[in-house]
Amino acid sequence: MTRSLPALPPWLAHALRAQRGPVPWSAVVRGALAAGPVLLGAVLLDRTSLGVVAAIGAMLAGINDRPGSRRAAVRRLGMPALAGAAGLLVGTSAGDHLGPLALTLLLTAVGLLAGSVSAVGPIASGAGTQLLVASSIGAGMPLPDAGWQRALAFLTGAGWLLAVRLVLPTPRATAGDFRFDGERAAVAAVYDAVAALLDAAGTDDATTRRAALTSALDQAQDALTGPRLRRYASSAAERRLHAQYAAALPLAEAATALAWAGDAVSARASAGPRRLADAVRGGTPTGPLPAPHRSAPALRALDDALLHAAHAFDQGEGGDLHTRPRPAGARWRAVFGAGGREYGLRVALCFGAAVAVAQYLHHARWYGQHQHWYWLPATAVFLVKPDLGPLVSRVLCRAAGTVLGALLFAGFAAVLPRPEGLIALVAVSGALIPVATRHFAAQTAVVTVLVLALVMVGGEPQASAGRIGETLLACAIVLVVGHLPMPGQRGGGVRSRVAAAHDAAHTYLTHVLGESALGGTPEARAVRWTLRREAYRTLAEARAAIALAAAELPFLARHSAGADDIVHTLERLVDATTACAVQLDDSGRLAPQHAEQLTSLLDELQQGRKRSGLRLPERPLPLPG
Repeated sequence: MTRSLPALPPWLAHALRAQRGPVPWSAVVRGALAAGPVLLGAVLLDRTSLGVVAAIGAMLAGINDRPGSRRAAVRRLGMPALAGAAGLLVGTSAGDHLGPLALTLLLTAVGLLAGSVSAVGPIASGAGTQLLVASSIGAGMPLPDAGWQRALAFLTGAGWLLAVRLVLPTPRATAGDFRFDGERAAVAAVYDAVAALLDAAGTDDATTRRAALTSALDQAQDALTGPRLRRYASSAAERRLHAQYAAALPLAEAATALAWAGDAVSARASAGPRRLADAVRGGTPTGPLPAPHRSAPALRALDDALLHAAHAFDQGEGGDLHTRPRPAGARWRAVFGAGGREYGLRVALCFGAAVAVAQYLHHARWYGQHQHWYWLPATAVFLVKPDLGPLVSRVLCRAAGTVLGALLFAGFAAVLPRPEGLIALVAVSGALIPVATRHFAAQTAVVTVLVLALVMVGGEPQASAGRIGETLLACAIVLVVGHLPMPGQRGGGVRSRVAAAHDAAHTYLTHVLGESALGGTPEARAVRWTLRREAYRTLAEARAAIALAAAELPFLARHSAGADDIVHTLERLVDATTACAVQLDDSGRLAPQHAEQLTSLLDELQQGRKRSGLRLPERPLPLPG
């Protein structure tokens, strides 16, 4: 009889978990062309100090350089870079004119602002991270250049990587306009996800496949809705992609309804979406699409959606992306609500404590001749931000990665020529960042090598031992300060995400149940698809926040207990609402079993809300009698 090994606690299992997938060769090439060449150019022009700052800007932009479209990359890389430049200006000015106490108070206030803003979303979080890192570098890095010169150099490094991202085509992208290869891949992935969900209908994998479809739709939506100079799509290729994405929405709705019904469908049903995926990916005509049997409302909706998609692919005249700009009030509530306040306070306390300790050690000459006090608060930033991962998991990975990276660099520094060998090491490290982002320890090791190489190119002595010591000190500070009791109720970030998902699900259900009164017009359906996208997106965000909170230490994880059950019920409610929408389109009335399912799920949601103690608004729903 064999004994099974005990399961690891969530906080430790998260630290050992790594992402998987193919090597992003295009990002690897961009990383190799970013920090290293920028630094080399500055050294050749005898502006090494500015080259170091530019390479830091390129390195931080490389960390944010994730798969996706060029249009989405403009916001994902550009906004954090602007925040980093502002941080350099603030930090440089403060470091030149303020004493230790005033500097600590100012940077703590910056931490409060950056942490609160980070609650808005991933791009805002990236901007907050670079604001804090750059402000500590500006205040502490001994450089001869003025603040505006440092900020301009930082923007130059980040802007260079962004320019490379916009110009270089993705490898193997041979169909259509190469400017939209990321968008094309994202839209094709939606059709693949629809086909996978149809194949999984009636099986235990249906829920996982539906979540994968939500993720694919989110990524495609983000890829197509990035910043543009003109309000509407300005090229035929882009208008065609918009039409192809819009045509996927009714297919996704029908596939979700079929999965909710729990009955298996024939392989013929998924053949059409797969051919559409191939047509998007290769820029080819769709050809004849196999029609499913029209024996049920959801199958009839699937057949109609395939006919609509064939027409949209032929015309390619553009389509509504079914997005709504996030209102200013929602951003305001995210920053100043419970989630933003808790996030900002946690970041401010850890960042401020790290600055205070670093200032004390620096002025007490503990650092000797090395002016590296900014490493301590900069390290604390990457450790403490809640949306970047559980605190203990990041501390363990950061400590292990820093020790490994510092030891590797010590070996490289002993044999590499200077500065050409170190510049080559910077280029190699930049190329490895896109691969290393799959695990925080690996990313930390690569970034440690890169940063230590930059320090030596800038004229500093080898500093591996100091880097290890300050990182371990930052880990200790964050572990202590990050777990201190705080005013108010913990778990604010999770509660705000669950509340947003609850509101979106309620709005979607209300619209579907009242849509028949609007006559089932195309305008009403367009609103329905927009609301469905918002409901599933907010549910995915809530699920991600809950997963991170659950991997904290037990006495922190308990503050989000019960939220996972509520989100699971909300997901089933939104799935049931989608099935009801298809039923209403087909017959104009709600079947008794659908009304019973909705009533049961709403009762279950009410009970889960009471058990968890989460304060969610109670609103009457126009359920049929």
